Parts: sequence; C-alpha cells; structure tokens
Amino acid sequence: MPDQNAGTSRLFGGVFNRGGAGAGDAAWLQALLDVEAGLARAVERAGRAPSGAGEAVTKAAAARDFSPAEAAEVARSAELTGNPVPGLARVLARRVPAFAAPAVHQGATSQDIMDTAAMLLAREAADAVLADVSAAADAAARLAAAHRGTLMIGRTLLQQAVPVTFGLVAAGWLAGLDEARAGLEAVRATRLAVQFGGAAGTLASLGADGPRVVTLLAEELGLAAPALPWHTQRLRVIDVAAAMARVTAALGKIARDVTLLAQTEVGEVLEGPGPGGPGGTGSSPSRGVTGGPAPGGDRAPRRGGSSAMPNKSNPVAAIAILGCARQVPGLLATLVACAEQEHQRAAGAWHAEWQPFSDVLRLAGSAAAWGVDLLAGLRVDSSRMAANLGASGGLPLAEQVTGLLADALGRPRAHDLVAGAAARAVSSGLPLRDVLLTALESAGADVAGITADQVEAALNPAGYLGASGAFIDAALRAHARDALG
Repeated sequence: MPDQNAGTSRLFGGVFNRGGAGAGDAAWLQALLDVEAGLARAVERAGRAPSGAGEAVTKAAAARDFSPAEAAEVARSAELTGNPVPGLARVLARRVPAFAAPAVHQGATSQDIMDTAAMLLAREAADAVLADVSAAADAAARLAAAHRGTLMIGRTLLQQAVPVTFGLVAAGWLAGLDEARAGLEAVRATRLAVQFGGAAGTLASLGADGPRVVTLLAEELGLAAPALPWHTQRLRVIDVAAAMARVTAALGKIARDVTLLAQTEVGEVLEGPGPGGPGGTGSSPSRGVTGGPAPGGDRAPRRGGSSAMPNKSNPVAAIAILGCARQVPGLLATLVACAEQEHQRAAGAWHAEWQPFSDVLRLAGSAAAWGVDLLAGLRVDSSRMAANLGASGGLPLAEQVTGLLADALGRPRAHDLVAGAAARAVSSGLPLRDVLLTALESAGADVAGITADQVEAALNPAGYLGASGAFIDAALRAHARDALG
C-alpha cells in the first residue's frame, strides 16, 4: 500500500507532515472504502441489498488487506477514468461474496465517494488539529498567567514603542488560538456532510429510495445529511480549508513573534530543546523518527543545530510553523478558484481540489503539532526583557510624559517639548529624564508645579501598562470558559 505520508515525501515529512492530520494515499484509500462500506450498509437497511451484504462489504473494505496488485489496479484506473473510484469499486466487488456484490457502489457516482471521503478526512484532521490547538492554547494560557507582570518593550513597525508585559503578548496568542479553535469546531459540527447524488444529482437509479439512502448513509458515517446534493456547490470544501487556514494564521503570528524575539540581538525568548531533551532529535514522538549519527560522530543532532555553525540554536519549531503557514493561503486560493464549477459536474475544477485540500489538512495538522512543542517549551528571559526595555533610556515613556505636561502646556506644545527632549537624548546619549528636567527648567513658570518626582514616575514603565492586566484576565477567563465547553 502507498505510505500514509504520501502527501509529502519522507525527506520533508518531519517538518510538513508532523501532526495527526495527514491525508496521504493510505488515508484516502481507507476513507473511500469507508464510504463504500457505509453505502452498502445503507442500501441494505433501505431494503435494496440482501441481509448481510453491508457486513460483508465492510469486512472487505480494509485498505491494509489490499494486495500490492489490487492497490496498483486502483492507481492505474485513475489514469483511465480520471479518478480512482471506478477501479476501487471493481476491486471491492471482487473481494466480497457474490450475494453482496450488488451492494457495492449502488446508486453512486465517483464524485459521491470522493467528496464524502474528503469529509471523513476533514473530520479526522479536525479532531487532530483541535486537540493540538487546545494543548497549544493551554500552554499559552500558562505563559500569560505566569508572566502577567513581566515587563518588556512593545514594538510597532519593528521599532520600540511603549511598555507591555509578556503576559499580554501571550494572552494575545491565546486569544488567536481560541478563536481559530472555535471556528474549526463550528465547521466540524455543522459543515461536514455526505455528498450523494448519483450521476447528475437526482439519484434516479435509486428511484423513490434515494432520499432515504442519503439519510441512512449519513447515519452510517456520522455526517450530516444535506438538503440536496452539493457536487457543484463547493462551499463546504472552502469552509473546511478556511477554518484550517485560520488555525495556521494564528500559529503563524505566534511563530513570527518568536523568531523576532529569539534573535541574538534581542534574546528575550528561546525555544526549548524539544522531545528528548538537550540531546534529542526534535522529532515528533508520534512519528517514531529518530536522528541518525552526526557526521564524524555518533551523537544524534540536536534541535536547532546548524550543519555549518556548531554554535547555532535556531528556533526550529517556529520556523517549521511558518513553513507550513506560508503554503496554506495559496492552497486556499486554489480551492476558492475551483468553486466555479459548470453544470452538474466540473471538468477539471473538481479534480484540482484533491491535492490542495489534502495539503491544507496536512499542513494545518503539522503546524498545530509544532505549536504545542513551541509553546509548551518556550523559555522566557525576563532579565533580557528588562535590559532591552531600559536600553533606550526612557524614550518609550515619552507618551506618558507628554500626558503629564499636556495640562500645563497644551498637548501640541507638550508634544513638541518632549519630542525635542527625546531627540537631544538620542543625539547626546543622555537619559531622557536628565534632558527633560533641563527642558522643564527652561520652560519656567509654564510648568510650575511639575516636580522631578512626577517626571520620574512618568518614566516608570510599570506605571504605563494601561489595561494590560484586565486584558490578560479577560483572555484567561474566556479560555477557561471554552475549556469547560
């Protein structure tokens, strides 16, 4: 049988096929067989196949039992018919007793089997992604709570701005993960439905039994029964992909922050060693992958190491998340473009969905698995955060000082005075406090009553955090409510 990870090569699978949401050849084959088995059980329940036919087909519909020759026949049939289902149906019919063969593929067309299998794969992928996103969100919540008061510099347009706390940063990550999880949960609960319409969406070959078979098939597979076939209405496919894209977007934001905060010159966070500790390989335990001997020695490569620079400790989890997340928008765009489908079956647009849909599931699963690693092991250097905050000599507090002077001077004049003081502080290398006090002396009576102690207080970053604490608490409360269901 083709490998489960066939959606991506084994060479890159450790990065891009790391989670439990892989939709490779083996997963697709089993999903197709599951639909065929569910259909056989449904037509038996509808009285259109003899007793025991559904059980017989179900027993034969195990991908692991397919011989290499049978798997090759299914693959070859795709070249002849444009999809693997006709060949699959023929092979499956041969694998069952003669009395059960008429139950195989009864009333169906290839797209019915393919689309419904895609919904089964989406459900499996959603469950894996939701589990990992939940674990990543729990880790973000722990960071937010633990670092509620850990001061650091906020950065806008990649420049220092005003003080924040790392707890607030982590709370922002948490909120994004929780929103992405909620969106995927909604899609899983409401948008996964069987597709069963027969040749052109009428189920004519089943006569009056058609709607009943749809309902029974939905029951057998645990999917929704739609009001009518959706074979050329592709919003369900788009909804699944968009929900997965929201997950990778939330994770990508976190990963980008980590790569920036982990830069040598910044050094405010550091990724953990990953599975296996300092000498570990960084590979997912679920994959059972282990590192081989390092060139010239027998020690396994450590996570974050460089082939050229022994000193390097790269943020591998964050980089891998970004590698996954960067691919998903283009795949989503392809799926949206494929939604323009002509008449009752598209010529090419439907076929063009299969690989990007599989890839979206796989990449979202991989990003989510990496996200758990990243957040659960993230190390925070609060002393480096404090040093970076203090390195600019009080300049990030210029806004608060402007507010202090605004009542006495008016906001425009206060802004200009502080801006001039900031410029002189930068050019002279003096702390902003010293330059401000000199500027206030020059301002004379206009700022009478404003003391050095007030200026000192205005330059204290702990006093200029606004609603940071309230925002962190709100994010943690919302996360706790979500966790309770």
